[in-house]
Amino acid sequence: MNKYFLSLHKLSKSFKDGYEKISVLKNININFEDNKIVSLVGPSGSGKSTLLHLLALLDSPDTGKIIFNNKDLVKSNDEEKTTLRKNDIAIVYQNNNLISDLSAIENIALAYLNKSNDKNKSYLLAEKLLKEFGLSNRMNHYPYQMSGGEQQRVAIARAIINDPKLLFADEPTGNLDHKNTNMILNYLFKLKKNNRLVIIATHNRDLAQKTDLRLTLSDGNVINKS
Repeated sequence: MNKYFLSLHKLSKSFKDGYEKISVLKNININFEDNKIVSLVGPSGSGKSTLLHLLALLDSPDTGKIIFNNKDLVKSNDEEKTTLRKNDIAIVYQNNNLISDLSAIENIALAYLNKSNDKNKSYLLAEKLLKEFGLSNRMNHYPYQMSGGEQQRVAIARAIINDPKLLFADEPTGNLDHKNTNMILNYLFKLKKNNRLVIIATHNRDLAQKTDLRLTLSDGNVINKS
Protein backbone atom coordinates (compact mmCIF):
# COMPACT_ATOMS: atom_id res chain seq x y z
CA MET A 1 0.00 0.00 0.00
CA ASN A 2 1.40 3.38 -1.02
CA LYS A 3 1.81 5.65 2.01
CA TYR A 4 1.92 8.78 -0.12
CA PHE A 5 -1.09 10.64 -1.49
CA LEU A 6 0.35 10.81 -5.01
CA SER A 7 3.52 9.21 -6.35
CA LEU A 8 5.33 9.55 -9.65
CA HIS A 9 7.71 6.79 -10.74
CA LYS A 10 10.10 7.19 -13.68
CA LEU A 11 7.67 9.44 -15.52
CA SER A 12 8.90 10.43 -18.96
CA LYS A 13 7.38 12.31 -21.88
CA SER A 14 8.71 13.27 -25.29
CA PHE A 15 7.37 14.87 -28.44
CA LYS A 16 8.36 14.65 -32.08
CA ASP A 17 9.40 17.76 -33.96
CA GLY A 18 9.72 16.55 -37.50
CA TYR A 19 12.27 13.75 -37.31
CA GLU A 20 13.64 14.96 -34.00
CA LYS A 21 12.54 13.52 -30.66
CA ILE A 22 12.42 16.10 -27.88
CA SER A 23 12.45 14.78 -24.32
CA VAL A 24 10.39 17.10 -22.13
CA LEU A 25 10.29 15.01 -18.93
CA LYS A 26 12.96 12.48 -18.02
CA ASN A 27 12.36 9.84 -15.34
CA ILE A 28 10.58 12.06 -12.82
CA ASN A 29 10.41 10.43 -9.38
CA ILE A 30 8.64 12.22 -6.54
CA ASN A 31 6.14 11.59 -3.74
CA PHE A 32 3.48 14.02 -2.53
CA GLU A 33 1.52 14.19 0.71
CA ASP A 34 -2.00 15.56 1.00
CA ASN A 35 -2.87 18.86 2.72
CA LYS A 36 -0.01 20.49 0.80
CA ILE A 37 0.37 23.20 -1.80
CA VAL A 38 3.25 22.55 -4.20
CA SER A 39 4.75 24.95 -6.72
CA LEU A 40 6.43 23.92 -9.96
CA VAL A 41 8.95 26.51 -11.06
CA GLY A 42 11.44 26.70 -13.87
CA PRO A 43 12.01 28.43 -17.20
CA SER A 44 9.55 28.21 -20.07
CA GLY A 45 9.92 24.86 -21.78
CA SER A 46 11.14 23.10 -18.65
CA GLY A 47 8.14 20.76 -18.59
CA LYS A 48 5.86 22.34 -15.99
CA SER A 49 2.71 22.38 -18.10
CA THR A 50 3.48 18.98 -19.59
CA LEU A 51 3.76 17.49 -16.11
CA LEU A 52 0.45 19.03 -15.02
CA HIS A 53 -1.28 17.74 -18.14
CA LEU A 54 -0.03 14.22 -17.40
CA LEU A 55 -1.20 14.43 -13.80
CA ALA A 56 -4.61 15.75 -14.90
CA LEU A 57 -4.90 12.79 -17.32
CA LEU A 58 -5.10 15.11 -20.32
CA ASP A 59 -2.10 13.38 -21.88
CA SER A 60 -0.26 10.09 -21.42
CA PRO A 61 3.41 9.58 -20.54
CA ASP A 62 5.80 7.55 -22.66
CA THR A 63 6.86 5.58 -19.60
CA GLY A 64 6.31 5.60 -15.86
CA LYS A 65 3.57 5.43 -13.26
CA ILE A 66 1.21 7.89 -11.57
CA ILE A 67 0.03 6.24 -8.36
CA PHE A 68 -3.12 7.62 -6.71
CA ASN A 69 -5.42 5.70 -4.36
CA ASN A 70 -3.04 2.75 -4.78
CA LYS A 71 -3.78 2.60 -8.49
CA ASP A 72 -1.61 3.41 -11.48
CA LEU A 73 -3.64 6.06 -13.31
CA VAL A 74 -1.57 5.58 -16.45
CA LYS A 75 -3.24 2.19 -16.90
CA SER A 76 -6.77 3.62 -16.60
CA ASN A 77 -8.99 3.30 -19.64
CA ASP A 78 -10.80 6.30 -21.16
CA GLU A 79 -13.97 5.74 -19.14
CA GLU A 80 -12.02 5.52 -15.87
CA LYS A 81 -10.09 8.69 -16.72
CA THR A 82 -13.33 10.55 -17.46
CA THR A 83 -14.74 9.46 -14.10
CA LEU A 84 -11.57 10.56 -12.31
CA ARG A 85 -11.72 13.99 -13.98
CA LYS A 86 -15.35 14.35 -12.91
CA ASN A 87 -14.82 13.33 -9.31
CA ASP A 88 -11.20 13.61 -8.18
CA ILE A 89 -9.14 15.74 -10.56
CA ALA A 90 -9.50 19.36 -11.67
CA ILE A 91 -7.29 21.87 -13.45
CA VAL A 92 -7.34 25.66 -13.73
CA TYR A 93 -5.68 27.26 -16.76
CA GLN A 94 -4.05 30.65 -17.24
CA ASN A 95 -6.73 31.66 -19.75
CA ASN A 96 -9.54 30.23 -17.52
CA ASN A 97 -11.34 28.46 -20.44
CA LEU A 98 -14.80 29.67 -19.45
CA ILE A 99 -17.66 29.02 -21.86
CA SER A 100 -18.38 32.42 -23.39
CA ASP A 101 -22.14 32.04 -23.85
CA LEU A 102 -22.78 30.81 -20.29
CA SER A 103 -23.09 33.06 -17.24
CA ALA A 104 -20.81 32.74 -14.23
CA ILE A 105 -23.25 30.56 -12.30
CA GLU A 106 -23.92 28.42 -15.38
CA ASN A 107 -20.20 27.86 -16.00
CA ILE A 108 -19.74 26.63 -12.44
CA ALA A 109 -22.95 24.59 -12.22
CA LEU A 110 -22.17 22.80 -15.48
CA ALA A 111 -19.15 21.10 -13.89
CA TYR A 112 -21.39 19.55 -11.22
CA LEU A 113 -24.04 18.62 -13.79
CA ASN A 114 -21.38 16.60 -15.62
CA LYS A 115 -21.12 14.54 -12.44
CA SER A 116 -24.76 14.54 -11.33
CA ASN A 117 -28.13 15.28 -12.90
CA ASP A 118 -29.22 17.22 -9.83
CA LYS A 119 -29.76 20.66 -11.37
CA ASN A 120 -31.06 22.28 -8.18
CA LYS A 121 -28.06 21.17 -6.14
CA SER A 122 -25.64 22.23 -8.88
CA TYR A 123 -27.00 25.78 -8.85
CA LEU A 124 -27.10 25.94 -5.05
CA LEU A 125 -23.47 24.86 -4.85
CA ALA A 126 -22.47 27.27 -7.62
CA GLU A 127 -24.24 30.15 -5.87
CA LYS A 128 -22.52 29.31 -2.59
CA LEU A 129 -19.11 29.31 -4.26
CA LEU A 130 -19.78 32.61 -6.00
CA LYS A 131 -20.56 34.14 -2.62
CA GLU A 132 -17.40 32.67 -1.08
CA PHE A 133 -15.34 34.09 -3.94
CA GLY A 134 -16.90 37.54 -3.59
CA LEU A 135 -18.78 37.28 -6.88
CA SER A 136 -22.43 37.43 -5.85
CA ASN A 137 -22.89 40.51 -8.02
CA ARG A 138 -21.46 38.69 -11.04
CA MET A 139 -23.69 35.62 -10.82
CA ASN A 140 -25.54 36.26 -14.08
CA HIS A 141 -22.73 38.02 -15.90
CA TYR A 142 -21.04 36.49 -18.93
CA PRO A 143 -17.24 36.17 -19.15
CA TYR A 144 -16.87 39.23 -21.39
CA GLN A 145 -18.65 41.27 -18.70
CA MET A 146 -16.11 40.34 -16.03
CA SER A 147 -12.52 41.37 -15.35
CA GLY A 148 -9.65 38.92 -15.74
CA GLY A 149 -9.48 38.39 -11.99
CA GLU A 150 -13.20 37.76 -11.77
CA GLN A 151 -13.07 35.27 -14.63
CA GLN A 152 -10.23 33.41 -12.95
CA ARG A 153 -12.14 33.22 -9.68
CA VAL A 154 -15.08 31.72 -11.58
CA ALA A 155 -12.68 29.20 -13.14
CA ILE A 156 -11.37 28.19 -9.72
CA ALA A 157 -14.91 27.88 -8.34
CA ARG A 158 -15.79 25.69 -11.31
CA ALA A 159 -12.74 23.53 -10.65
CA ILE A 160 -13.60 22.89 -7.00
CA ILE A 161 -17.38 22.44 -7.14
CA ASN A 162 -16.90 18.66 -7.22
CA ASP A 163 -14.46 18.81 -4.28
CA PRO A 164 -11.47 17.32 -6.16
CA LYS A 165 -8.69 15.55 -4.33
CA LEU A 166 -6.12 16.63 -6.90
CA LEU A 167 -6.25 20.27 -7.96
CA PHE A 168 -3.81 21.58 -10.56
CA ALA A 169 -3.32 25.18 -11.69
CA ASP A 170 -1.28 26.04 -14.78
CA GLU A 171 0.05 29.61 -14.49
CA PRO A 172 -3.28 30.76 -12.96
CA THR A 173 -2.08 34.35 -12.43
CA GLY A 174 -0.09 34.79 -15.63
CA ASN A 175 -2.57 37.21 -17.21
CA LEU A 176 -3.44 39.17 -14.07
CA ASP A 177 -2.26 42.42 -12.51
CA HIS A 178 -0.68 42.54 -9.06
CA LYS A 179 -3.94 43.13 -7.17
CA ASN A 180 -5.80 40.28 -8.87
CA THR A 181 -2.76 38.01 -8.60
CA ASN A 182 -2.72 38.39 -4.82
CA MET A 183 -6.47 37.80 -4.67
CA ILE A 184 -6.22 34.57 -6.68
CA LEU A 185 -3.28 33.36 -4.60
CA ASN A 186 -5.26 33.92 -1.39
CA TYR A 187 -8.14 31.84 -2.75
CA LEU A 188 -5.82 29.07 -3.89
CA PHE A 189 -4.25 28.83 -0.44
CA LYS A 190 -7.70 28.57 1.15
CA LEU A 191 -8.23 25.37 -0.84
CA LYS A 192 -5.54 23.52 1.09
CA LYS A 193 -7.04 20.76 3.23
CA ASN A 194 -6.77 17.11 4.24
CA ASN A 195 -7.38 14.62 1.44
CA ARG A 196 -6.42 17.21 -1.17
CA LEU A 197 -3.20 18.14 -2.97
CA VAL A 198 -2.78 21.41 -4.86
CA ILE A 199 0.00 21.74 -7.44
CA ILE A 200 0.62 25.07 -9.17
CA ALA A 201 2.91 25.72 -12.14
CA THR A 202 4.08 29.31 -11.85
CA HIS A 203 6.70 31.92 -12.66
CA ASN A 204 5.59 33.93 -9.61
CA ARG A 205 8.43 33.85 -7.08
CA ASP A 206 6.31 35.25 -4.24
CA LEU A 207 3.81 32.43 -4.72
CA ALA A 208 6.52 29.78 -4.87
CA GLN A 209 8.07 31.02 -1.63
CA LYS A 210 4.75 30.58 0.18
CA THR A 211 4.07 26.99 -0.87
CA ASP A 212 4.83 23.95 1.28
CA LEU A 213 7.12 22.44 -1.35
CA ARG A 214 8.91 24.01 -4.32
CA LEU A 215 10.03 21.86 -7.22
CA THR A 216 12.39 23.37 -9.76
CA LEU A 217 12.27 21.77 -13.20
CA SER A 218 15.06 22.14 -15.72
CA ASP A 219 15.81 20.18 -18.86
CA GLY A 220 13.14 17.62 -18.02
CA ASN A 221 14.31 16.88 -14.51
CA VAL A 222 13.55 17.99 -10.97
CA ILE A 223 16.81 19.68 -10.05
CA ASN A 224 15.80 21.10 -6.69
CA LYS A 225 13.28 20.45 -3.92
CA SER A 226 12.82 22.92 -1.10
